[in-house]
Amino acid sequence: MNKVDWRIKGLEFVNCNCDLGCPCQFMGRPTHGDCQAFAAVKIEEGYLGDTSLDGLSFAMTLKWPGAIHEGNGQAQAFVDERATPEQRDAIMAILSGDTSEPGATFFNVFASTMTHMHDPIFCPIDVSCDVEGRHAKVRVADLVEAAGEPIINPVSGEAHRARIDLPNGFEYAIAEVASGHTDAHAGIPMKLDASHCHLSHLDIGPTGVHR
Repeated sequence: MNKVDWRIKGLEFVNCNCDLGCPCQFMGRPTHGDCQAFAAVKIEEGYLGDTSLDGLSFAMTLKWPGAIHEGNGQAQAFVDERATPEQRDAIMAILSGDTSEPGATFFNVFASTMTHMHDPIFCPIDVSCDVEGRHAKVRVADLVEAAGEPIINPVSGEAHRARIDLPNGFEYAIAEVASGHTDAHAGIPMKLDASHCHLSHLDIGPTGVHR
């Protein structure tokens, strides 16, 4: 582990190919046997060492042939084009998992399961996320478009609210569950429709989630 201190506070959007709720959140196997996911983070306050990350965004496409812990995954990172070279290096260092304690963050856990990393892309990223409202829109240049919206009760037609509380989780403390859509055309193409999505107020550092 690289012991430089860091912290990210911001808004997180995740959409995967599992059914709503995602059995992986409960130590079950992925709905369809494999895992495909798109994640985006809008940093409200953040730093790595002396490098501020305030106001920047990053995103990731991820894919595993089976459950995440079984490995053989691939990933691609997208980093805000507004980032300076120092900020780019800082974000990539966090995403690599090398700045986290082993097993403490989803950056470290996911990185440990990868066998192929596509080249990162530095491009415009726009993230709009209303966590409690379960609404989100993400655009990564012309490469990825994604959105989240409330789950609709099939009987009443009203928006349904459900949350996942993970007291010992390595990604978030509480996440709002939504229905997600993703259309990605970069190194890891994917098309997700009305599948699991969660939104959270991310607050994480090298030792894990701040609660």
